[in-house]
Amino acid sequence: MTTFGPGTFFDGATSSRRQVALELGAESLQIRGTAGELLAEWAYADLASLSAPEGVLRVGLARGPMPARLEVRDPALAAALEQRIGARARVRVTSRRTQLRVVGWSLAAAVSAALVAIFGIPALSEEIAPLVPLSLEQRLGVSLDRQVRLFLDRGSKNGPFECGGGQADAAGRAAFDKLVNRLATAAALPLPLRASVIRMPVPNAFAIPGGRVYVFQGLIDKANTPDELAGVIAHEMGHVAHRDGLRALLQSAGLSFVFGMLLGDFGGGGAAVIAVRTVLQSSYSRETEAQADAYGARLVAKIGGDPRALGAILIRIAGTPGAFTKILLSHPEAQDRAAAINAIAGPRPATGGGIGKPMFGMLEPAEWDALKRICASGTQPAGRGS
Repeated sequence: MTTFGPGTFFDGATSSRRQVALELGAESLQIRGTAGELLAEWAYADLASLSAPEGVLRVGLARGPMPARLEVRDPALAAALEQRIGARARVRVTSRRTQLRVVGWSLAAAVSAALVAIFGIPALSEEIAPLVPLSLEQRLGVSLDRQVRLFLDRGSKNGPFECGGGQADAAGRAAFDKLVNRLATAAALPLPLRASVIRMPVPNAFAIPGGRVYVFQGLIDKANTPDELAGVIAHEMGHVAHRDGLRALLQSAGLSFVFGMLLGDFGGGGAAVIAVRTVLQSSYSRETEAQADAYGARLVAKIGGDPRALGAILIRIAGTPGAFTKILLSHPEAQDRAAAINAIAGPRPATGGGIGKPMFGMLEPAEWDALKRICASGTQPAGRGS
């Protein structure tokens, strides 16, 4: 059996190659220079075969600190060396080029995942939202309503969280229901609308999936006319009609939220908690807000109200500080939104008192006065549910 022969040695530190003499010992391979000097001695147990062209045996240290390698072209010597290495000759150590390739593919996968999160999930949510059954969205709304109340109800000293439940507030609640019912009848939403007035001083309102709208006491305080209040409620109904809340949740929570919905995970520890935080802390896009504005203005006009009133109250409350900085207050700019709403409304009728005066009789003056006092009572509601 051949135990001596020539080889080509690469030390791994430089790009130069050296012609060497090889000696196959009992336990190790000795690599010597042309002058007989010992360049390296590798134990067979530490060697592994590397990728090489046809007719070349290329070996190196499996765990060597330097990428040194040896090439043997003598068939007899190569066969003898492979026999001594044994099973390790079949192990393929990843070359430096392969390692770079793996790193490159890993980076590409990470970038792809990021692009899917940024662009893929929003696009996917646009496709999924219309496919979610209304019955499932209503179930989600029931759970979200519970979470909203837990999240927002801080135990006000001035009365219960929801206004309009006491005997003294009955007239105000009736006026509010009349206004909401007129809007809901004209809108003909595919699911029932449930609107509540909650005792919070911020001039705001928001909607959640399932047809639930929350109007803050501060918004009623800021409204000068029923038309202004109706415009904001109609705006939120636009989000309900377009299923914007559901779409926003799908974009924020991703596919895990979809699977949670399919499995009925509407409990406080799951999708509902994520959803409520998304609803209260995120904002819609300019395009989405513009669509809701247009919907609200047209709906108010449909029931005989002043569509410009929505723009008027947006300008009045723009920039109002508060704990919940929603798009209703500042995004996009209130002046731009009001201008777009006025363009939709068209020329002002020749008769009427203008913005700030109840022109079209949305509510009687006494009803409007009662609605403005809907949160005045501190009496706890007697068994009112949502």
